[in-house]
Amino acid sequence: MTKNIHYFSSIGTNLTKEAYEGIGLRGKQAVDLAQLGLPILPGFIIDAEVAAHLENVDLKPHLKTNFKKLEKEVKKVFNDPKNPMLVKIVISPNLAIVHYPALHNYGLTDKTIPGFNTFVGEDFGYHEILFMIKGFLEIELKIAVIEKNQKKEEVLKERLEKLSNFVDSSYKADKLKEVFNEYRSLFPKNYFSDGYVQLEYALKQISKMLKLDDLDDEDAAILIQPMVYGNYGTESASGSFYTRNIVTGADVLEGWFNQNVFDTADTVGKDINNIAPAFLKELRRTGKIVEDHYKEIRYIRFNIENKKVWLIEQRPVMTKSTQADIKTLLDLHSRKLIDDEYLVKAIKPDQLNEILHPVINVSSIKGMDKILGGISGAPGAAIGRLYFTTEGLIEAYRSALQKDEDTRLILCMSATFAEDVKAIEVATGVLSCEGGYSAHASVVARQYGKVSLVKTDMKIRGKKAIIGDITLNEGDYVTLNVPHYGDPQIYLGKAQLIEPDHEDSGLLDYVQIVKKFVKDFHVRVNADSPRDSALAIKFGAEGIGLCRTEHMFFDEKRINVFREMILADSDAKRKSTLSKLKKMQFKDFYEIFDIMNGKEVTVRLLDAPLHEFLPHNEDEMKAFVSYLRNQNPKKRVPEKEVIASCDALAEFNPMLGHRGCRIAVSYPEIYQMQMEAVIGAAYKLREDGKKVSVEVMIPLIMNEDELRLIMYGKKIEGDQYLGLVEAEATVRKEMNVKGPGIDYKIGTMIELPAAALSAGEIARYAEFFSFGTNDLTQTTLGLSRDDFNSFMPDYTQFDILSGNPFQKLDRNVMELIVTAVRRGKLTRPGLKKGLCGEHGAVPENIKFCMDVGLDYVSCSAYSVPIAILAVAQFNLGVEIQ
Repeated sequence: MTKNIHYFSSIGTNLTKEAYEGIGLRGKQAVDLAQLGLPILPGFIIDAEVAAHLENVDLKPHLKTNFKKLEKEVKKVFNDPKNPMLVKIVISPNLAIVHYPALHNYGLTDKTIPGFNTFVGEDFGYHEILFMIKGFLEIELKIAVIEKNQKKEEVLKERLEKLSNFVDSSYKADKLKEVFNEYRSLFPKNYFSDGYVQLEYALKQISKMLKLDDLDDEDAAILIQPMVYGNYGTESASGSFYTRNIVTGADVLEGWFNQNVFDTADTVGKDINNIAPAFLKELRRTGKIVEDHYKEIRYIRFNIENKKVWLIEQRPVMTKSTQADIKTLLDLHSRKLIDDEYLVKAIKPDQLNEILHPVINVSSIKGMDKILGGISGAPGAAIGRLYFTTEGLIEAYRSALQKDEDTRLILCMSATFAEDVKAIEVATGVLSCEGGYSAHASVVARQYGKVSLVKTDMKIRGKKAIIGDITLNEGDYVTLNVPHYGDPQIYLGKAQLIEPDHEDSGLLDYVQIVKKFVKDFHVRVNADSPRDSALAIKFGAEGIGLCRTEHMFFDEKRINVFREMILADSDAKRKSTLSKLKKMQFKDFYEIFDIMNGKEVTVRLLDAPLHEFLPHNEDEMKAFVSYLRNQNPKKRVPEKEVIASCDALAEFNPMLGHRGCRIAVSYPEIYQMQMEAVIGAAYKLREDGKKVSVEVMIPLIMNEDELRLIMYGKKIEGDQYLGLVEAEATVRKEMNVKGPGIDYKIGTMIELPAAALSAGEIARYAEFFSFGTNDLTQTTLGLSRDDFNSFMPDYTQFDILSGNPFQKLDRNVMELIVTAVRRGKLTRPGLKKGLCGEHGAVPENIKFCMDVGLDYVSCSAYSVPIAILAVAQFNLGVEIQ
């Protein structure tokens, strides 16, 4: 028997490796902490070889031998009437899923109760006796259940229920004594006369239970430790703390303590950092050792008894922030306690959503009314006043700036379109009711780092939004909370936010280490402004995979110029207006190329249908007509004629109408202007001694004939269509460029099934493919990303689709990509291939892209770190769920 009992303490332990395997999970944890030199309570373990076979063993000699060691360390004596050492029994199974009741306060007998009470008071003392009785009766109940003794089981359940009313209450000693005297009759006659008799009886009943429960030999051990109390006199205290701040990750203890209080687990007391210096030093030492050992923030509960700190419990922290996780890992990494690989594997990609966007301060929403549910379009939290039109929001924003008022605004519309981008850019969030994750509002919100919530049951009536029986009026404050996991909420009123600080959060340092594991497959950004480009570089992007040039025209100083170009009634007028736009585009591209500093920039030429740029309401139309009249003061500009010209451009199905390369076929001068601006900016940058790498992408190509025409032009019956290659030559000549021309590439977006299937022919001209999976999904499945969510629940219910195909790539879309890659590479072995839809930020899709042989994915700036981490983890063999 002696060889099966193993003593441990912070002074040391002599367990062999073989013995270690037989002490159960709780025993292993205790021994591990003891071996770290932590102030853990000493104890001894009856290992699994004998724990279920104690019925015929005389335990008293073994208990006495080990108690002498315990008594020396805790300065108390078992069975002593003046200052008794009490012990707890912990059942230590090998399976984490097996749980047993707490068995505390063994050693409380008629002889020791008075002495114990002199330290803790009678009320507390008799409460602890009842707590001991309750734990033991729970063991007896488990035995009755296993033995199928239904009568005994019913009696024990009734007694436990009655006893619980007193254990979980604040009854005084007189009543607790009365209950104690009632229940002591259930125990052997000398159970409360001698602590050794009491403990041995309890251990043998536990052993019986383990044997009956089939936890024999190798399954469960029994751990015995002394009890210490935070209310054991004036030199005692109890408290709990986190090893560092669980929100910011600051390396400062965060917690509370109370003087002469038994347990502060559910209370807030004094700040832990205000405890006596000697204790604080020991707690800091303890916290650092525990954190370093587990390599994460931990929660620690402690007691101080007679000026001695004891670690009572430590466990993981489920409520810590991603920022706190990252700061902890970076600290461990800086001290060489973890390596690069461990650091990269420790954070799940989707966790980074939290650190990239604002989150709600939970304490600020207590008592606030809320509306639950919706579709998460872009994660984060946002506060603002509701406005129901782009013009109304922009005007409110200007007014707030002038009056030095709150500029936080939320755009609330059924759906957004290209002309609403300027409102999304200044708003804190978007609340819409049409579409879903891939709707225009969601895509643009993710691009600009704003919050987007799609509430399909919301009805908009003028300047009111109705959700159920709640009406939201224009100007009302709401708080949007859109978590990456879980249900979104709309809080009625202003909450408080915790804003992300990318510099201080540790994110940028973390990404730099992550990028060490990103080699052949890279992450680019979808960006069309200097701000987004600069942000993406900080986040680790290796270039721009999609620069949407149409977004550049929606600036209020440009939109009417572009509209004037669209409605021009002659080539001369159109070219005159295009020359104004060219200067604007030149400036845009120069700034973006400069920021990217030689990293590849893929510029997608105009894609959106022309009618999307035209006025969509009365106020916009009046402003446009006024602009035209100012531009042509001598010419009469009837509003009706302008409206008629705009209406003439409307299409029944614009997504498959006059857009993308089809605009270039009809109006080659538009793409020619853009090409000249792109190439001109690139040559100017090179002239200024800076690096530049340009890719020009032509959207919506369906066959090689379209691409050949747009790239190389064509002469027909005395007329000539100038291609993009000729436009580059024109710029080179105009700028008097000496030496070789700039190294640029022309490629196409594969977003139609026809293009994917004819990829071999298209690759004769295209130097790169970029898979636009938003449109490729729409055209392959015949689903509108803006309307799909209205019937998606039905398709999910009947297992027609396994998930949202605008988030997770559909297998048919994947097959088209595989086909296009294979056929394209057969024609052009060095073909560069990427994916630039919103699918590019989803780890599961990224894995597919890597496996199929693409070279990169491109996603919104705020998704870049997530995609980079996913790539690194896949390279390290991590399976991301």
